[in-house]
Parts: sequence; C-alpha cells; structure tokens
Amino acid sequence: NQSTMSDAKALLRQGAESRIYKIEFKGQPAVLKDRFKKRYRHPTLDQKLTKRRVKAEVRAVGRCRDLGVCAPELYDVDEDRGRIVFEYIHGLTVRDVLLKQCNQEGGSYDLSSSKLMQRIGVDLAKLHDGNLIHGDLTTSNLIVPDDSRCLVVIDFGLSAHSQSIEDKAVDLYVLEKAFLSTHPNSEDLVSEILTSYQKRSSFGSIVLARLEKVRARGRKRTMIG
Repeated sequence: NQSTMSDAKALLRQGAESRIYKIEFKGQPAVLKDRFKKRYRHPTLDQKLTKRRVKAEVRAVGRCRDLGVCAPELYDVDEDRGRIVFEYIHGLTVRDVLLKQCNQEGGSYDLSSSKLMQRIGVDLAKLHDGNLIHGDLTTSNLIVPDDSRCLVVIDFGLSAHSQSIEDKAVDLYVLEKAFLSTHPNSEDLVSEILTSYQKRSSFGSIVLARLEKVRARGRKRTMIG
C-alpha cells in the first residue's frame, strides 16, 4: 500500500531477480523486496511469472512459520507490482557473526558457533520434514536477531515444495558450498549442522546418504570443468 510506505529507500542488496531495500512502513523499519521488470521478456509473460513467484514466496514464508521456524512477518504484498514488504530483523547475518568471530579468534570458532550450527541443523530438518526446500541456503540468508529469540530464515525467492530426497540433499549441498567458500576452516561447523540435521530429521540418514552422491557429482563437474 503506497500510502503507508515511505518514499525513502536504502538499497540493501541487488540480485538477478530483485532489489532489497530498507524502508519505513507504517512508522516501522521494514524490508521491501521489489521484483523489477525484465525488459527481455514479453510484458504479459513477465507480469504472470512475477505474480506466480510472489505468491510462491509468500506461501513459503507462511509455511516456514507454520513449521516452527522463524521467518520475517509479512506486512504487505502487491502481486501486480511484484513487491513484498517484510518485517526488518535487527541483528547480524550468520555470515557476519562467523566472519567477525573468525577474525577475532585468529581463524577459529568458539562454542557459541557450535551451538548456532546445531540450531541451523534443527531448523533445516524442520523445513525439510515439512517438504519446504529453501533453494538458496547461504550464511547471508540466516539472521541471528539481537534478542536471540530464534534463528530467522530469509529470502524464499527460490523456494519450492518438494518431497524429493534429492532436492533436500541439494539444499544442504548449496549451504555446504556457501560455508566452505565464504568461511575459512569451517569444515567442523558444517559437520555440526549435518549431525544436528540427521538427529532431528525423520529422513536425516537418507538425505545425508544422497548428499554424498551430490558431492561426488559436484567433484566430477569440477574435474571436468
């Protein structure tokens, strides 16, 4: 609703599909996700695809919360313009938490990181047991709020509903790759996540067995180039 939205916008992130802004909405700090028009697509098709993706993202956020995993509250949705307004979460991304700690500890991580990884594993198990695939799991899409009430999962723009063990394994593989490429010496942290995931998920052992095959395919692709 344009009348309740401030014109002042600060760009937080630019992606291939959308721009993320910090705005003010009804006097509260908020996040605007704006799926901009794609000039290379026919306007009618572009609007159709945008509406479908906005609906899917809104459903995924609601599903996430229903499964007992924290996600930002939805403030406003405009399907025609491809816009969603979310609650602004005051806190640090897991990426920033880990980079800060790694710098302070000289390349290592302490017990608080271990507990955080266990929490990530539990929350991902809840999502996957509910057949919700995030699609873009990175340490930038997980936020530790200032009040530490829970871990908040954001950006469901590539999410999907799927019972597929393969899809769940690929979701974990994406997160694993994000860790290893962004955070030095983070192999033990990834192990903490996967151990926690396996304990909590009804399909944990099956998904982790498939993850091994996904890794093998990834290594093969790297070798072949």
